[in-house]
Amino acid sequence: MPSFDYSQSQAFFRDGFVPFKDANVSIASSPVLYGLSIYTVFGVNRNGATGKLYAFRLKDHYARLVSSAKIMDFHNFAPAWPYERFEATMLDLVRRNAIAEDTLVRVTVFVDELIAGTKIHGLTHSLSAYAYPMGSILPRGGVNLCVSSWTRNADNAIPPRAKVNGSYANTSLIKNEAVLNGYDDAIVLDAQGHVTEGTVANIFLVRGGRLVTPSVGADLLEGITRDSILRIARDLGLAAEERTVDRSELYLADEAFLCGSSARVIPIVSIDKRPIGTGAAGTVTQKLAAVYGAAQTGIDPASYAEWRMEI
Repeated sequence: MPSFDYSQSQAFFRDGFVPFKDANVSIASSPVLYGLSIYTVFGVNRNGATGKLYAFRLKDHYARLVSSAKIMDFHNFAPAWPYERFEATMLDLVRRNAIAEDTLVRVTVFVDELIAGTKIHGLTHSLSAYAYPMGSILPRGGVNLCVSSWTRNADNAIPPRAKVNGSYANTSLIKNEAVLNGYDDAIVLDAQGHVTEGTVANIFLVRGGRLVTPSVGADLLEGITRDSILRIARDLGLAAEERTVDRSELYLADEAFLCGSSARVIPIVSIDKRPIGTGAAGTVTQKLAAVYGAAQTGIDPASYAEWRMEI
């Protein structure tokens, strides 16, 4: 059981550290009324042998916040929060809370105005961050998925490549439908009927020994874990391609898995009640999950060391 109690922790809010219970926004604020906020979630992982803690791909999470801010016209985020300040604040947050286990840190940039309407440009933005136990958002042994009847947000509506809090109304409808129908999660199609991703994780298939994942033009989040898996696969000599994926290909996969900062790497057991492969984690999935886990925790200090920052 997790020992870290986030409800009693310190959070970063606006200009400094405060008790988590005091890190609140008004009911009349733009993020509450219109979902005008962006976020990222990065992992803090513990090496069981040494006890060392590592932040995983912190620079990339910062870069994604900057990209999301650009898309949403949060014009003053990057000038107010250069990477050096961001890094120092995130490491301070972890140290202040004496974290000693696998943890996630959620960082949010939000429009910090009251009753401002749907405006974005020229408004004040603030940052918040808090840590919470990693836990399991999906069954670690494997998930049973359906293809959702809901369609993924389009890039010309609410861009999926920006992690915009307001866009997760779409995700919530998708997840709710799946759970009500007895599934763990869902796979979402875009307006053209092509595969995008799960509700909070990217998807990979293995077909004929080749790793396949939907291209970033398919209304999906350009996931940092997704990028990690592609790099690891190519380093292992596994053919990997990013391309358009049709729904029917899901049922033909030899293996399939979801991946994300919160989900990690989770094998897909079935899709629309059709078994995938043997109905358990395949050899490719297992290998990628093992190398990814080692990269996070530094089990092999020389492996992907550039992705880890010791805390």
